[in-house]
Amino acid sequence: MEEPIEEKVGRLLREKGLTLAVAESCTGGLLGHLITNVPGSSEYFRGGVVAYAYGAKERLLGVRHKTLYEFGAVSEETAREMARGARRALSADIGLSVTGIAGPGGGMPDKPVGLTWSVVSAREGDWAERNVWTGDREGNKSASAIGTLALLLKVLEMNIE
Repeated sequence: MEEPIEEKVGRLLREKGLTLAVAESCTGGLLGHLITNVPGSSEYFRGGVVAYAYGAKERLLGVRHKTLYEFGAVSEETAREMARGARRALSADIGLSVTGIAGPGGGMPDKPVGLTWSVVSAREGDWAERNVWTGDREGNKSASAIGTLALLLKVLEMNIE
């Protein structure tokens, strides 16, 4: 049986001696749940912020008001500021964020249901990824959490320190 992605991520974080903080919106805590399902995750996981409302993103993560109103909550720009904010707020080496539209409502022509932005923020830089999932609400939340962990795994495998 293949090692689950959250265990691969945890193993690499532990091997590299890196800490992780998350900022999530559309996943509602699922990302943190997956990370903390791994025994020993307290060695590398600093914590997470579930920031659903604009005000929470601003106050807890330092997302700029202008960013939210210019680009929207579901945007690369907001996801970048969320990841950086989580990293800063929780004094972690890596900040990981996800924001999106889980559905079934809330989609627009330029931002369909299932759209997510995930960002990894580290000292070396930021990596962003856009996905559009096609499931129901629960499926989109799950795909978003797993997809965000997959982005983190790719970045960790690039040998960031």
